[in-house]
Formats: sequence, C-alpha cells, structure tokens
Amino acid sequence: MNGYLIYIVRRLGQFVLVVFIGINLAYVITHATPIDPVEQSISAATSFGNTAPDAIEQMRTSLRELYGLGGSPVEQYLVFWRRILRADFGPSMSAFPTPVSTLIGRALPWTAGLLMISTIITWVLGNLLGGLAGYYQKSRGLKLMGVIAMGLHPIPYYILALLLLIVFGFLWPVLPIAGGSAMNLPQTWTWDFISSVLMHAILPALSLILIGIGSWFLGMRSLVSNVVTEDYVVYAELGGVDRHRILTSYVMRNALVPQVTGLAISLGGIFNGAVITEKVFGYPGIGSLLVDAVYAGDYGLVLGVTTISIVGVSIGVLAIDLLYPLLDPRVKVR
Repeated sequence: MNGYLIYIVRRLGQFVLVVFIGINLAYVITHATPIDPVEQSISAATSFGNTAPDAIEQMRTSLRELYGLGGSPVEQYLVFWRRILRADFGPSMSAFPTPVSTLIGRALPWTAGLLMISTIITWVLGNLLGGLAGYYQKSRGLKLMGVIAMGLHPIPYYILALLLLIVFGFLWPVLPIAGGSAMNLPQTWTWDFISSVLMHAILPALSLILIGIGSWFLGMRSLVSNVVTEDYVVYAELGGVDRHRILTSYVMRNALVPQVTGLAISLGGIFNGAVITEKVFGYPGIGSLLVDAVYAGDYGLVLGVTTISIVGVSIGVLAIDLLYPLLDPRVKVR
C-alpha cells in the first residue's frame, strides 16, 4: 500500500508539471499573435464617431487592466496565473463584457454530454464487436463488419457529418440539422426540453460514432487475435472450458487493458470537442465556441478553451495511470 501511495504522489507531480507546461505554452502562443485585443476593442468602440484623445487613453488604460495586459511582461504573467487559479480568464473580447468563464460554462455541458455519451457508446460497441470478430474469426457477419469498419475508419468526421446533413436534412428531412435544442424552449428539466436535446444530438453523435467505432473495432480485433494464441487460452480450450467464459474472462479481459487507456485519453479529449462536427451542425459546444473565438481574434477565449482542454486531457491520463495497477495486476507500481 505504501508503494501505491508513492506511485500516486509521483503521478500527481507529473500531472501538475504537464498542466503547468501546457498552459505556459498556450500563454506564449496566444500572446505571440499580432492581434492586440485592447487596440481592437478601441477601434471597434471609436468606429462610429470621433472620440476625445483623453477618453481613448483612459479607455486604453482600463482595457489593459481588464485584459491583464498592464505592466511589464512579468507582471502580466503573474496576473495571468492568478486568474487561472481563480478560473477567471477575464472578459471575452468578441462578447464583451461577458466573462470567458461564463461562455465556457454555457458551452461545456453541451460538448461534455454529446461527446462523453458518443465516446462511451463507440468504445463499448467497437470493443464488443471487435472482440467477437477476433475470437470467432470464421463468422461471415463479423468479417463483413470488419470490412465496413475499415471503410468508415479513414473518412474524416466532417465528411460524414456533411453526408448526414444532406441525407437527413434535405433528402429525407426527419431530424433537426442545427442547434442543441428547439428555439424558444426553456432550458429546464422537462420532457419537452430533454427530448428536443436528444433529437438534435442524433446526427452529431451518429457522425462521431460511425467513424470512431472503426478504430476501436480494428484495435480490439487485432488484440484479441494475438491473445487467442496464448498458451493459457489454448490450454483452457483443450480443458473444455466454456467458450463464452474463455472469451469474457480469458481473452477480452486481457485485451481490454490498452483499450481502457485509449478510453481515458478520449474522455479527457472531449473538452476539445469534435470542432468541425459541432460547427457543421451548429451545435452550441466548445468546438463552435473555439472556432468563433479564432475568427474574432478573441485570444482570451481561445486561451480559456485551450486551458480547459489541457486540464481535461491531463485528468483523463492521470485517472487511468492511477487505475492501471488496479485493473492489471501485471503492472508493477514503481
């Protein structure tokens, strides 16, 4: 147990280091852009008429303090980290004066709900079908699924999203093609709102599931194909152990270990969103928010979304690192 506690402390230290380096890189990259949010805001404010020079200078001073751009680079860096620790990214330049944290808070549940459910469904179906295909290698139906998976896997998300949009939005208009729910519908825990959210999520989720299931299927089939040749599996088959038990307890359980790692990374990456898919369907998630922020040059919002993504991915990797020794006894805690 003491060894596991030391292991936890080390992994927590690595987690903090990764997050620190990632956020610093995001800070340097966003501040290296030629866009000055202060001057851009002043230009937008003074584009409708003349403004006195004193008023412009006061506006410039106030905005620099508001955006954390006042003082020396060291002072700006310290202000940035103080805001990060308070989850305060300042106001959004493109949606001024709404705080960045408020915009992210509105968009995050949409992305988290859509991508978390899609990722879990994709992982379960892909691994289940891939495990069956790897074990029952003579099944024609499973071979056909493998061909379909290999055909869908290389297709980009946005291509399939556009195809679904054309088919179910124009050729056979039975599903909503834009938004997260029906317009003018109160966002409350009522059946009308929940059913509307589910209907609007079908096409985005389907585009993610159909593409993502191929990689899990092919990966699991390959792992199971290697595991079934192991001596302990052959011995169990010769010993007359039930094939269902061999598949679940001997084969898939061992083959799932690396797939669990991939699931943790995928769940951590939900904060990135399927950016293009969300934009195609007009889904009000992090992906659409990030694209709009990039177009508007709102580097504060870009930095906020990037920071959330870095922390999310790092937490996913940390979770699987802590669970790995418990899931697989062969992994030694060092």
